[in-house]
Amino acid sequence: MKVKRIAVLVSGGGTNLQALIDAQRRGEIVNGEIAAVIASKPGVYALERAKKSGIPGYVVARKDYPSNQAMTIALVDRLNELNIDLVVLAGFMVILTGEMVRAFPNAILNVHPALIPSFCGAGYYGLHVHEKALEYGVKVSGATVHFVSEECDGGPIVLQKAVPVEEHDTPEDLQRRIMEQAEWVILPRAVSLFCQNRLRVEGRIVRILKPLNLSKECLQ
Repeated sequence: MKVKRIAVLVSGGGTNLQALIDAQRRGEIVNGEIAAVIASKPGVYALERAKKSGIPGYVVARKDYPSNQAMTIALVDRLNELNIDLVVLAGFMVILTGEMVRAFPNAILNVHPALIPSFCGAGYYGLHVHEKALEYGVKVSGATVHFVSEECDGGPIVLQKAVPVEEHDTPEDLQRRIMEQAEWVILPRAVSLFCQNRLRVEGRIVRILKPLNLSKECLQ
């Protein structure tokens, strides 16, 4: 089976990128390798994380293009040049246009810090997600990994993990707990499943197939 080449798209510090790098180092991303980290602006710490791990880093800066569409087209060109099989959005703060989804159908994964379909869609990013969850009074929140479609946060769900909301949580408290207990767990797992060809999309449903060789399965 061909090893899948992964590109991780970032816009900031790269904590989810680090979770992927750590999982790769532990051998938990089966049949895949992080081949590139691409940032939407120069100087972000995620690029330093990539450099420290020997992963090539690139910048496709939003400010260099007149529109999100123009940037998306340039990004697709760069991904194709790099022979990328899977695109992972890890704190990528630019709204990509349909050219990306059409170039990589069911091959773009995003992690969202809530249990979709709750607290998702336009305007729900970063701390805003956790502020809204706390305002609503939910008792659990969590994270979702989903395939990217042209609808914001609307693609088929791959994995979800719930996290308890504590009585005196601040948005920052909840954000940290969801990252540590959910995002950093299910994002590497979803990436590994994709790289093993174990995800089958049937409409809105993602089927997780059994591994061909159980002795080589690292993640349950």
